[in-house]
Amino acid sequence: MNDKATLLHYLRTRRQDLLGKVEGLGEYDARRPMTPTGTNLLGLVKHVASVELGYFGETFGRPNGRVLPWYDDNAEPDADMWVPANESMQDIIELHHFSAKHSDETIESLPLDAPGVVPWWSEDKKNVTLHQILVHMCVETARHAGHADIIRELIDGQAGQRPNDPNIPERNSEELAAHRYRIEQAAIDADRQH
Repeated sequence: MNDKATLLHYLRTRRQDLLGKVEGLGEYDARRPMTPTGTNLLGLVKHVASVELGYFGETFGRPNGRVLPWYDDNAEPDADMWVPANESMQDIIELHHFSAKHSDETIESLPLDAPGVVPWWSEDKKNVTLHQILVHMCVETARHAGHADIIRELIDGQAGQRPNDPNIPERNSEELAAHRYRIEQAAIDADRQH
């Protein structure tokens, strides 16, 4: 596998990790705010799909033809980070698929050293290459997939990349409570000692 194929593989995997966090949820749980700042699963999917369209579209002169009203000049701040009632979960999942397809077409058609310009970055940083943007989006997507991991666990206890993830030890409710208690006690003891 060459460098571009490797990066594209990781980006696709992280996209699926993120999108998988809304699987099996209803409209309410997928979009309800789970942090004081309003972070929610469907908003994370919407945000990543939206920024991908910009980074792999506008940056490389490859318009996608899609209007994203949450980026209008008169849109409220963070409008790409939550989903109003008139947008369905299916709308956002379709946006995610559209964005991934458009981005993949850009990635597959250009060499890693293809130049691009990120108009919303500062003058000294806005000139980029496809390689740089691929790395940037792998990191951005992984970061938000990590947020989604925690949000999903808060919603219904689902942890890991998929049900029965081998990286997550199996514990019944008593074992999980004992494990959490042990961690809490270590935090209390450390606070007293330091």
